[in-house]
Amino acid sequence: MPIKVQKDLPAKAVIEKENIFIMDETRAISQDIRPLEIALVNLMPLKEDTEIQLIRALSNTPLQVNLTFIAPSKHKSKNTPVSHLNQFYKKFEEIKNQKFDGLIITGAPVELLEFEEVDFWDEIVDIMDWSENNVTSTIFLCWAAQAALYHFFGLKKYTMNKKISGVFQHTVHDRKIPLVRGFDDVFWAPHSRNTEIRQKDISKTKEVMILADSKEVGVFLAMSEDGKKVFVMGHPEYDRNTLDFEYKRDTKKGLNPEIPKNYYPDNDPSKKPQLTWRGHANTLYTNWLNYYVYQVTPYEIEQISK
Repeated sequence: MPIKVQKDLPAKAVIEKENIFIMDETRAISQDIRPLEIALVNLMPLKEDTEIQLIRALSNTPLQVNLTFIAPSKHKSKNTPVSHLNQFYKKFEEIKNQKFDGLIITGAPVELLEFEEVDFWDEIVDIMDWSENNVTSTIFLCWAAQAALYHFFGLKKYTMNKKISGVFQHTVHDRKIPLVRGFDDVFWAPHSRNTEIRQKDISKTKEVMILADSKEVGVFLAMSEDGKKVFVMGHPEYDRNTLDFEYKRDTKKGLNPEIPKNYYPDNDPSKKPQLTWRGHANTLYTNWLNYYVYQVTPYEIEQISK
């Protein structure tokens, strides 16, 4: 997929080294097609890493995608330079009068706070409500998935006895659903979280279907019946070394984290982690773009509505 980004976005150089097709504005405007307009609300602390991960994840169809990065206006980022945010990110106020074919809201390291205690909660609520009438389909990742289930359906989150960290095996429930088309019966995906929305609560929500879960860590993938909301409880976009970075960061902080499960060969953190989830991660994002965005969204983007 040609991903359209700004010419000087640092992530562009990284992705191009992987032979992933990136298109800057100059070339994109010469193609006589309408690209899909995808907005990314990036709540992760290392925003440039997340940009790379999600550009990579969205790069597997022939569709042209125009990415718009959005950052909360009421939160001061400690890990991303202000110059990067000013150059490559927009505020919600700047785009709220636009329509988008798709929206991705990432996770955030705020899960131990109550939702209402998060400094950008009101803005995320505004974005979620806005998406109902201005976006064809939205993916909510990890914390954002919990936030959306809480906001739209009143489902509570619960703190785990210990952090879930590692790569876990999941089972697909209904492979006829287009979102999991091409998935194997079982697949692996990373999780990194301290809280959960309980599976029994999601199961009782008639508007939401569970598409994949794990005996160890519960629901991984769920979706609203109309396909407008996709809830991903893990981090399929993670790179090979993301969990490794988190584990060693927390170790240095003296948090005494457990070794991520099913991740290091021989459970040895000195060894290179195994990448076992990339294929299904790519399939998930490709299916979403194809079946729930491209084939549903109107050609005239202004016609997007609830």
